[in-house]
This record gives sequence, C-alpha cells and structure tokens, in this order.
Amino acid sequence: MMNSYGSRTGGIPPVVLNLLIINTLLFLATIILQQSGTDLTSWLGLYYPGSVHFKPYQLITHMFMHGGWMHLFFNMFALWMFGRVLEQVWGGRRFLIYFFVTGLGAAGLHLLVQWLRINSLQHEVTALINTPAPEIFAQFVKSHFPQYQSQISGFLSGWASDPSNPSYINQAIQYAQQLVKLRVDVPTIGASGAVFGVLLAFGMLFPNTRLMLLFPPIPIKAKWFVLGYGLIELYSGVINQSGDNIAHFAHLGGMLFGFVLIKFWNKTQRNRFY
Repeated sequence: MMNSYGSRTGGIPPVVLNLLIINTLLFLATIILQQSGTDLTSWLGLYYPGSVHFKPYQLITHMFMHGGWMHLFFNMFALWMFGRVLEQVWGGRRFLIYFFVTGLGAAGLHLLVQWLRINSLQHEVTALINTPAPEIFAQFVKSHFPQYQSQISGFLSGWASDPSNPSYINQAIQYAQQLVKLRVDVPTIGASGAVFGVLLAFGMLFPNTRLMLLFPPIPIKAKWFVLGYGLIELYSGVINQSGDNIAHFAHLGGMLFGFVLIKFWNKTQRNRFY
C-alpha cells in the first residue's frame, strides 16, 4: 500500500531503523545457524508457559524473530511505512515504549487465548480417557488437528472393528496426549503484534489519511483500513480453532493495548496527544 503522508517524512528515524536492523540480522542469523543444526527459534521464540521450552525472556525476544522472508518483509515494510511517521511525531523514546507495550500486550492476549484452548483440549482428552470410543477420538482430531486425519484413518478402522480392545484405547489416548503436547510446544514468533499496534496508532493519529491498497488497488482512509483489518483478525481468530499458524489474537492484542495506551496518554497530558 502507498501512504500520501509518507512522501513528506524524509529519512528513517533511529528507533525504527534499529528495529529494522535487529529484526533483519536475527533473521539472517537464524538461517545461517540452521545450516549448523542450531535452531535459534527454539531459544528465542515464545512458548506456552506450560511447555518445558518456555523462558521468561522469550516475551521480548519473540518480537524479533520471523518465520520466512515474506513474514519479515511485510512486518518490516509496515513498521517502516507507519512507524517512522509515529516516531517523528512522538519522538524515539515514546515510540519505543509504545512498540514494546503493544508487543507485550499482544503476547499476553495470545497466551491467554492459548491457555483457554489448551485447557479445552485437555478436558477433551480427559473425556476420552473416561469414555474411550473411536467416534470421540475421531471428532477430537477432526476438530482440532484436521491435518492428521488421514494418518489415523487406518487406526480408526481397526479400532471401530474392536472398540473394547485395550490396545487400541491406549494408543488413542497416547496419541491424543501427544497432539496436545505438540500444540503446547509450538513457538510464536514475529513482530506482528507490535506492528498491528503501530497500525492502530497511525489510524488514530491520522484517521483521514488515504492509503492505497495493493489488492485491490483502491484508496481507503486509514481509520477504515484499521477497523477492517481488526474485524478480519477477530473473525479469523474465532473461526480458526484448529489453528492456521497465525496468531490472530496477538494482532488484536497489539491493537487493543495500543488503543488503551494512547487513550491513557491523552488523558494524562494537558494537551491532546493526537
């Protein structure tokens, strides 16, 4: 997208520039270290607190990790386009505070939603243990892990032909527990939560600035773009219960905490903040 305001902003201010550099260097380091068998994401990505891989510092470090060139590009492009304007208006210190508050808020909401979903999975596993049946196990996999349906089809056929067989029951329970552990041990990475906070701030400070979308190529006011993006993320987060590898509620968390922080700053300052 293009921004009519951005053409008047000049160079890249220092905080945004350093964020761009750090994110890019860590991405390159991740690729290089992978060649020697070292997975930097397993150290710096954010794990669910119930995972053995969780470390408190990951709440910060995950914001500087990315899963691919396109993931990095779109986050850094948005940070460059909107963040530089905000830093020039707010100053580097306030912008950096905002970036980290929205990034941490995004992580917090994401972990809360993850906790609710994992608790629900664990309750379903308990129900399977208490009432083992092929149809219950099949529904569990279909609802939460559809990508593994084809792998269990043969097992389900065998179990359905002998539903009281303890061997099948034990295998199903173990498999269900492994799937939950698999979900627990998936790290979250990316600056998207903070970037969505930056996007929200731009929409609040410059609501009538026209942005040119790439797909479709039409102009749209920043306030409507932000509102539309937020609604899409809310819808996507609710319907994708089985997971699509996108932390939609982290994006919403960044926007939510950004909104609250801007309103707080407006309230505590004599002059309006925007």
